[in-house]
Amino acid sequence: MLTQTTTRVLEPADLGAALAVLESAPVENAFVTARVRIAGLDPWRLGGEMWGWYTEGRLTSLCYSGANLVPICATPEAVRAFADRARRIGRRCSSIVGPAEPTAELWNLLEPSWGPARDVRAHQPLMVTEEPSATVAPDPLVRRVRKDEMDVIMPACVAMFTEEVGVSPLAGDGGLLYQARVAELVAAGRSFARIEDGRVVFKAEIGAATRQACQIQGVWVAPEHRGKGLSETGMAAVVQYALADVAPVVSLYVNDYNTPARAAYRRVGFRETGAFMSVLF
Repeated sequence: MLTQTTTRVLEPADLGAALAVLESAPVENAFVTARVRIAGLDPWRLGGEMWGWYTEGRLTSLCYSGANLVPICATPEAVRAFADRARRIGRRCSSIVGPAEPTAELWNLLEPSWGPARDVRAHQPLMVTEEPSATVAPDPLVRRVRKDEMDVIMPACVAMFTEEVGVSPLAGDGGLLYQARVAELVAAGRSFARIEDGRVVFKAEIGAATRQACQIQGVWVAPEHRGKGLSETGMAAVVQYALADVAPVVSLYVNDYNTPARAAYRRVGFRETGAFMSVLF
């Protein structure tokens, strides 16, 4: 029994306690919760370590350390402990992402040794909805992407990622990991698109899904079709699918400077309930 404040790498036996922390904030933790539900806490299967912060023997905060560094329900004391561990190990992640306040604290502590970042997105509104849109009719041409349409959906996914993140997902390993992730979402029935004449007009994915909440990601409209309201009708369709088949709460987060997207999501029925922050390396 741990009887003082301390941090350590969690083990498979800690799964129940870790899930209790994750599910205390089901919407903001959906991404990590989904991974842990599938892979458990074994670092090889999870794709990274889960660090735990204990107060008087009770697990109260987490930090996922893999391709991303993600503080979870992290108190200021936990953030300091996670930052100390991260500094000792050195940077292995491509981003730090999570709820805005603890992520900002974490980056403030890590920036002297890990900086500079390629980009810091300090305020990314977290938006949620629990109902299909009451004002925007779903696009009837938006549907699940089929497994035999990988060659159709991949160029749109690459274009979206490059536009959003600023680097191509094909860099490094030639896109093998990224293509595998896209294929995983297609196989799971969580990739949606409107496809006309063999080209993607609109697309989005449900990137994370738990019993309590799911998270939409990768929203993209082909440049020549922008300004026609397709992001609204397309999102209304994806929300309808998500609520019917996946989870009772649908969420997403968006860059605060992307005013048109925020307005479109509000028209579909999303409301802002918090904020994320992303630090990109």
